Amino acid sequence: MQLGDSESIMRPVERRDRIVFLVSNHGRVSVEFLADQLSTSRETVRRDLSALAEAGRIRKFHGGATAITGESEPAVEAHFHARMGESIAEKRLIATRAAALFKDHDVLFIDSGSTTVFFAEALVSHRSLTVITNSILIAQTVARGDASNTVFLLGGQYHEDLVENLGPMVVSQIAQFHARHLVLTIGSANAAGIFDFNIHEAEIARAMIERAEMVTVLADVSKFERSGIFKVCDLSRIDRIVLDKAPDPSLAFALNSAGVEVIVANS
Repeated sequence: MQLGDSESIMRPVERRDRIVFLVSNHGRVSVEFLADQLSTSRETVRRDLSALAEAGRIRKFHGGATAITGESEPAVEAHFHARMGESIAEKRLIATRAAALFKDHDVLFIDSGSTTVFFAEALVSHRSLTVITNSILIAQTVARGDASNTVFLLGGQYHEDLVENLGPMVVSQIAQFHARHLVLTIGSANAAGIFDFNIHEAEIARAMIERAEMVTVLADVSKFERSGIFKVCDLSRIDRIVLDKAPDPSLAFALNSAGVEVIVANS
């Protein structure tokens, strides 16, 4: 299959994520460039740019688009090891509260992230868990817990800066599993849904969502003050979210409207 063939059958959400990725990488792109890269029409690209600009994910100008820049809203997250040293108390609080939501014998996808590493540590008292993850640290943490736990480490291209496996091999392996739960971290969130800063991490999160019955998100409320790049899902696809503190009224309203159960770790 030619690249153009694969691009032409992209779903709108995937095509728009690809556009954001290209804009982020190049800084400034034309409609013609995007149409050529995606093997689609200029009119389709223009509609996508309008939708992305309205969502605040790119800046549109006549004939093309530019990336949104600004010191307050980084286009990428910090290095994984740096994030492991940030907001440790809040992450442990969230992780401990979240771990209490699960039972022995549960089957869980656990998405790679600094907060989910703390969550894996908080599962130490659980037994007979089955955990499927693309995070080496999470796999090691759960495996070193009770001997009755079973761990499946999804294999793919290893990224040292993220300490996880990514890519199409991981996505294809996810399709072989079905889990009762998915425990997910996020890059950012707003009323439109949850987002990530890495297109490959977003793809894996989407694949896990499709193969899980119940989605639990772990996040500190600061994630709702940031603008992510790649959409993972709508808020309505989340069953519950564990936050470090009570959300502000607008955030609480958005979550309630989407039917998301809000669990405040410090309550």
